[in-house]
Amino acid sequence: MLWNMAGPENTVATLESAIKTAIHEDIPRLVVASNTGATVREALELGGEGLSIVCVTHHVGFRGPGIDEMSDDERRYLSDRGVKILTTTHVLAGVDRSVRTKFGGLYPPEIMANALRMLGQGLKVCVEISIMALDAGLVPYGERIVAVGGTGSGADTAAIILPAHSNSVFDLKVQEIICKPRDW
Repeated sequence: MLWNMAGPENTVATLESAIKTAIHEDIPRLVVASNTGATVREALELGGEGLSIVCVTHHVGFRGPGIDEMSDDERRYLSDRGVKILTTTHVLAGVDRSVRTKFGGLYPPEIMANALRMLGQGLKVCVEISIMALDAGLVPYGERIVAVGGTGSGADTAAIILPAHSNSVFDLKVQEIICKPRDW
C-alpha cells in the first residue's frame, strides 16, 4: 500500500494495516516508534491490545538537554496496558552524530541511515527500532516483527522485519513493506 505523501495523516491507516498484517501473518509482536506515546495509544485503540507491543521513543535529551518527550502519566498508562517502553540512544545516530557535529565527517551508522532514507524516513525508523528492540531484549531473536515508523510525527510506514543485533546489523531482513509514502 502506498500513501501519496508522508506524514501523520496516514497514522490510522498505517496502524490498521500493521495490526491486520500482524494478525494475518501470525506475528505476535508490534514495535512502534512513538516519542510521546500517542501513536502507541492509537494502536491500542485500533485493536493492537492482543499483540505484544514495544514502544521505542527518542532518547532523553533528543529535543534538548534533559527533555523526555513522553510524560510519566503516559508511560504509566501504556505500561499498565502491557506495552514495553524503550527509551535509549538511536542505533544509527548516537555518539557518531555528536562526533560529526563537533568535528565534521560522516560515519558508517549515518551513511546507513541515509541509504535507508532513500526508501523513506519511515522505513529507516522501522529498521532502527527493530534493532534497538532486539538489542534491549524486548523482542526475541530469530522471530519476525511488524515495525511501525513515521516521517516526523505519527506513522506512515510499516514493515515485516526479521531484526538483527547491532553487532550483526547486515543480517537484518526487511521481508515485506506493508505500507509507505510514495513521496517524502
